[in-house]
Amino acid sequence: MKRKYRASGAAVGAIAIGLLLALPATALAAESDHGGAARNEGDKSAEVSEAIVAGPAKNVILLIGDGMGDSEITVARNYVHGASGVFPGIDALPLTGQYTTYSLDADTGRPNYTPDSAATGTAWATGTKSYNGAIGVDIHDVDQPTLLELAKIHGKKTGNVSTAEIQDATPAVQVSHVSQRKCYGPEATSEKCAADARENGGKGSISEQLLDVRPDVTLGGGSASFNEVAKAGAYADMTLFEQAQLRGYTLVDNADELAAVSEANQETPLLGLFTSGNFPVRWQGAIATEGGADAGPLRCEDNPERLSSGLSLASLTQKAIDLLDSDEGFFLQVEGASIDKQDHAANACGQIGETVDLDEAVRVALDYAEKDGNTLVVVTADHAHTSQIVGGTPPGLSVQLETNEGQPMIVSYGTAPAGGSQQHTGAQVRIAGYGPGAADVVGLVDQTDVFFTTQRMLELNGTFAEQSADAAAVVPTEPVAPKGKVTVGASGFRGDWTAEVRVAGQDPREVDVINGAFTVELDAPSATGPVEVSIVGKQSAATVSASFVVAENGGGVVTPGEGSQSGQSGAEEPQSGAAAAGIGGLSHTGLDGNLIFAIVLCALALGGIGYGVIRSRGTRVAVIQD
Repeated sequence: MKRKYRASGAAVGAIAIGLLLALPATALAAESDHGGAARNEGDKSAEVSEAIVAGPAKNVILLIGDGMGDSEITVARNYVHGASGVFPGIDALPLTGQYTTYSLDADTGRPNYTPDSAATGTAWATGTKSYNGAIGVDIHDVDQPTLLELAKIHGKKTGNVSTAEIQDATPAVQVSHVSQRKCYGPEATSEKCAADARENGGKGSISEQLLDVRPDVTLGGGSASFNEVAKAGAYADMTLFEQAQLRGYTLVDNADELAAVSEANQETPLLGLFTSGNFPVRWQGAIATEGGADAGPLRCEDNPERLSSGLSLASLTQKAIDLLDSDEGFFLQVEGASIDKQDHAANACGQIGETVDLDEAVRVALDYAEKDGNTLVVVTADHAHTSQIVGGTPPGLSVQLETNEGQPMIVSYGTAPAGGSQQHTGAQVRIAGYGPGAADVVGLVDQTDVFFTTQRMLELNGTFAEQSADAAAVVPTEPVAPKGKVTVGASGFRGDWTAEVRVAGQDPREVDVINGAFTVELDAPSATGPVEVSIVGKQSAATVSASFVVAENGGGVVTPGEGSQSGQSGAEEPQSGAAAAGIGGLSHTGLDGNLIFAIVLCALALGGIGYGVIRSRGTRVAVIQD
């Protein structure tokens, strides 16, 4: 049974956040006894005790600062808030710990101490350690279910927000399964991970898989890949943007269009792509160079190329929460992507500004969680990075900044030469939590623990197969005329987001499953006699089968229900031309899957058409006829 976050816990969390916000931005040693650096105002035992709240939780918001190690947090805090100051978001969560981030060697399975964002993201998204470059697969390239996928099949709304290309490693790990992180679109997938390509029977590129999984809200950059053309399936020769539109997505590419969106769900999921690549950063400044610290203290400047305020990470986070907030609950992942990217570039001002952006997004999440009372907020990083605060000009790259306290701070980058890419480091990183289940972050944990904590808190216990155990199909029992139209309906496929409809003698048809249900219009064969129809859930493998009869004296079949045109995705066994023929045959409605199924039956009964109901329970199939 789900219960609300205890009022006392919420109140104490609010007090903790309020106390941190009330602390001075800076504290000079001369202004206070003992130097004024103490942060505790007394015994915090009761405060910490009250912050520990048992689950389950209705919602989980996971915020990732890519490359945001302890050093990166300290560099940014010193510059913006001073040595004794605090970030009002990142530093406000009452329960903190550290977690390990190592990946695995693909060949030996032994630890790789310096991970990349693909392996680290796969760890928290699936609970499975993998190799650098892997997206949603283990070291044997076997797909691992993700938190977003599991939340979806358990009826939660889902969201994915990033300031990077939405196909970049961190957002990609929640919606796709490929062997190489750079397989953004059809072109790169054919070249870099051919086994995953649609034309070779794979699931397709990261972008194509995103469209299949159908998160309710997706916001970020990376529109370039969606201008690529699908190479196989029902949408062959169409761009991914054209495909998204046909499948019912709401597409936006600017702040005004985003502000106008008032609803996002499985019938009309939101896809907002605001840049062709990564978002421009907030601040800019001098890149670290050899001996750069000797140039004297510099200040960071606003980047004139930064997107409008309505597209800041905090704004996108707020919009996603507004659209996802529902009785069902939600899972939302938010990434501040360019802390890492600017650290790679030895750009201290760039990485500091992106840390400030993430902090603002954390504040949005905490504000919501405090009001809601039943939301777990987790803030962490994927891996540590290069930048360090040092006391003098180092032999490698460096830059000297003047902080808001008016003090010089030298930031060193020593893992690559000038013009190279600074390296990730293998240090453990901070993890912090607020709300039900936040106690799980305390102490030393591993990235994979984020998966298991979230799974427990949201009660995501069912497998794909278990969620589709009650799958059912409906087919006509009265004869159908040769070459007539046949409507097949299905419900109970809650463990699936796509299904394949197979008719003897015809190419398979792959359709979107919306809230566990779909209807699809098929062409009856010209030959008379019985025709078998099989429906297979692509994720659960749940299978139901039935037969209808084609006869010369057969009648027409009324298509039940009306809804927005959606179309089909590329089938595992590619069928060409279906999309171009105008397609789809899939009716989307805003109704619950079981209600859709009932309406199908009622409509057919009123029309005098007999239908058979096929219900799958595990491997057993029972046939019930009127």
